[in-house]
Amino acid sequence: MKGENKIDRLKIAVIFGGCSEEHPISIKSAQEVARYLDLEKYEPFYIGITRGGIWRVCDGPGPGWENNNSRPAMLSPDRSIHGLLVLEQGQYKTIRLDLVLPVLHGKLGEDGAIQGLLELSGIPYAGCDIQSSALCMDKSLAYIVVRNAGIATPNFWIVTADEDIEADLLPYPVFVKPARSGSSFGVSKVSRKEELAGAVETASEYDSKVLIEEAVAGSEVGCAILGNGQDLIVGEVDQIRLSHGFFRIHQESKPESGSENSTITVPADISPETRFLVQQTAKAIYRALGCRGLSRVDMFLKEDGKVVLNEVNTFPGLTSYSRFPRMMAAAGMPFAEMLDRMVSLLNL
Repeated sequence: MKGENKIDRLKIAVIFGGCSEEHPISIKSAQEVARYLDLEKYEPFYIGITRGGIWRVCDGPGPGWENNNSRPAMLSPDRSIHGLLVLEQGQYKTIRLDLVLPVLHGKLGEDGAIQGLLELSGIPYAGCDIQSSALCMDKSLAYIVVRNAGIATPNFWIVTADEDIEADLLPYPVFVKPARSGSSFGVSKVSRKEELAGAVETASEYDSKVLIEEAVAGSEVGCAILGNGQDLIVGEVDQIRLSHGFFRIHQESKPESGSENSTITVPADISPETRFLVQQTAKAIYRALGCRGLSRVDMFLKEDGKVVLNEVNTFPGLTSYSRFPRMMAAAGMPFAEMLDRMVSLLNL
């Protein structure tokens, strides 16, 4: 019976790495996926993308994956292939896939790029589609859509690196960030006008479009969401408490051991009524932006109880210290079950 089950296993490609600054975070996320993926249900194929954009099929996302028994591979946009082309002994071998987990974060992973390739290939994939991925990746566009849905966002301004900014008119403190990046890369908190030019220059290293955002007084809260349309599962709300600065755990040297300036509490230390409001707001944001599969909705909770959007991560981190799996686990859904749910949403 066990052998029969393995014959019927779904062939699943786990794509990780990528060209963005979040490359190492993606590898850590893929390692957790590999740890919890049920091999009785799935036959995994691990596809690592180097920082330079080279695709390699490998035994897994462990150390040395780029060299240890890895082979050149590519995802074919030809729907008759419906899977991978793997170079072996000078010839390309085809591997038909049932689905893809694009465990990629940031540019070319969460912005619709890999989703476009997967749409061309005809292979089902977990997570948001092209449109919602691109929309959520650009914080300014996400804010416009969410505002039109009647949900609060920070006040913001868009600038380019060579644009003259009327620094005297800004309501300090402000946050300066790349409009299309993640994990707090390129983000600066600016408390006075003399710091603004340097902050814009830093953000411009990650994106030509820079967002200046009015600081929102309050705590940061998040909500993990799994599902499509009206059928959504929400995790426990979490809450970030900062001693100083802003949340940047992915840039710290040993994030697995905790953060230098932040503490994450799951469940959040808030009333049941506020918890319900945060979850309902997160679901409304998720639907307004057209999200599907999964996303993590980050918000600010103001002292007056008002909830304000911060950003939406369309394929959030799944590392051992990431917020999304912790929120789901606190709601009674362990990691392996969470992966099963992602797959079940594809209705294969």
